[in-house]
Amino acid sequence: MTLDLAVKGQKIEVVTIPDGTIRAQAIRLGIYEGARLVCSEKLPAGPVILQNRMQEIAIGRNLAKRIAIKAI
Repeated sequence: MTLDLAVKGQKIEVVTIPDGTIRAQAIRLGIYEGARLVCSEKLPAGPVILQNRMQEIAIGRNLAKRIAIKAI
């Protein structure tokens, strides 16, 4: 399953981030393989908003389609 298919309120775990450059940028935001996050909002035809503790991060829909996740 990919991040763009997450449902609002769903708890997820990141399985893989494909690109090394994107992975390095995501790590700075607390998103890494094995990270447990919550999908706090999903805007129609817009970004997926993830909550990592007290921080919210918007991930563009095209990038979200490339990040593999699993529901927890």
